[in-house]
Amino acid sequence: MKVLLTATVQSHICQFHKPLVEVLHKHGCEVHVAARDNLAEKNGLKLDFVEKVYDIPFARSPKSKDNIQAYKELKNIINKEKYDVIHCNTPMGGIVTRLAAKQARKQGTKVYYTAHGFHFYKGAPKKNWIVFYPIEKYFSRMTDKLITITKEDYHLASQKFHCKVERIHGVGVDENRYHSVLQEEQMEIRKQFGFTDGQKIILCVGELLPNKNQQMIIHAMQKIVKKYPDAQLLLAGNGSEKENLENLIKSLRLTENIKMLGYVTNLQEYQKIADVSVSCSKREGLPLNIVEAMLSGTPVVASVNRGHRELIQNGKNGFLIDVNDCERIADKVLKILTDKQLYGEIQKNANTYAQAYTFRNVKKELEVVYFKS
Repeated sequence: MKVLLTATVQSHICQFHKPLVEVLHKHGCEVHVAARDNLAEKNGLKLDFVEKVYDIPFARSPKSKDNIQAYKELKNIINKEKYDVIHCNTPMGGIVTRLAAKQARKQGTKVYYTAHGFHFYKGAPKKNWIVFYPIEKYFSRMTDKLITITKEDYHLASQKFHCKVERIHGVGVDENRYHSVLQEEQMEIRKQFGFTDGQKIILCVGELLPNKNQQMIIHAMQKIVKKYPDAQLLLAGNGSEKENLENLIKSLRLTENIKMLGYVTNLQEYQKIADVSVSCSKREGLPLNIVEAMLSGTPVVASVNRGHRELIQNGKNGFLIDVNDCERIADKVLKILTDKQLYGEIQKNANTYAQAYTFRNVKKELEVVYFKS
């Protein structure tokens, strides 16, 4: 069987679809990728685990003329290669691919589309429903299988769309990288990074963008350091808000308590030593950083949005706080840090829940999608 994976950019395939490729290779499939080459700007990501890669000029903007060229090039590739399955991802990658595959589908090629979180959902802006819902519903007619990663998307698509709908637990998190460690190893990693054994470490992972809303936890640190003067907030990620956040940290006189790590490739090491993981995003699809924390034994306090609601059962395996409620997020972080019994219960429940989102389980679900359903 020959399979083509498409997305707007090649980094998407590198970051999210290696488990799928491993499943396909296990079954003897040949796998090709068609996407725009953006790997030079992605800290050494390599697309070296597939048989063939096509650089296609997809653009994220639906207004870009590059997508017309992408359609033409992709159609020629599809006609030449004669794929058994074409599996598309990302909004524009999905639209352009399904248009280019229209004729091939009539000749027996199966077309799959993974929706990594619809733009329309409970609580989404009305314009999202007006614009995006009709488009996704229309293109479902050009789809043999729609793969969803959230319960909400699955139920909506199953009821309203014109194709078979499957649900998997996201793209998977590597359980061999993200797992809890014994106290001795944790102490050794802390020592290597320059932290003391008793120092409270709070980790916030995400690009430094307005949507990620790191200023919420920065403000909350004012209250946290009153109880734990040497507490450290670690901000992992790069982005356009870096200077604004640095200025905020200085204005609140928190430079000794907040460290900006930038883009890190050993994030699992920071998860192993963190006491609490926080996320303050205004919007999320299905955030991997929450699953990574859960698997690492790090209790999570997060803002209320659809992605966090999908993963966190408030009070059982983590805590949910209204966006920009800095007082309350500080209170919950302090509660977790001071209540050992609660800490242990959250750890246990979170780890159990997160097992469904591991590479191991997601690969089983992909096997069903491709070979058993």
